[in-house]
Amino acid sequence: MSERTDPVQTVFVDQTDPLAAPLLEELATEYSTRYGRSRDQMYEDLSTYPAEEFAAPGGALLVVVEDGMSVAGGAFRRYDDTTAELKRIWTSSSHRRRGLGRIVLRELEAEIVRAGYSRIFLTTGPRQPEAVALYLAAGYTALFDRSLPPQEIGVHGFEKLLHTALPSDCAAKEYESV
Repeated sequence: MSERTDPVQTVFVDQTDPLAAPLLEELATEYSTRYGRSRDQMYEDLSTYPAEEFAAPGGALLVVVEDGMSVAGGAFRRYDDTTAELKRIWTSSSHRRRGLGRIVLRELEAEIVRAGYSRIFLTTGPRQPEAVALYLAAGYTALFDRSLPPQEIGVHGFEKLLHTALPSDCAAKEYESV
């Protein structure tokens, strides 16, 4: 990971906010190259997903901004009364290996606790080893047999039980040295 000193800010936005557009566009490209559907099909799925799923009080969409540009992001939505589901965790291909994914997870987890959830659930695909590594490093429990080949597993499920008290560093919205 390269060391940075430029500050980044985290902001919660609506799915239609221009800051969310790079997240949706690059995710569509990323998913299409890894899973074979066209970029346009993937973008259509992502951009027409009901925005209210990622809106308060049950959800949120977060974007990490650096120099006015969206460089990472993610969202959560209600899964059930006690569980939030993480979706769309993304880091721009030109900004990877800087710890931005960890910032996204930390901020989303704090917001999930504030929303009253005590558990997080998520899935990722078998062709996303970077995502699997991120979730394992962040303390998520794999809900699949890690000894099996990823393609044999299919969708990779994870969960994380949350503490209801927020750590003091979760309130920060600006990060240095990422």
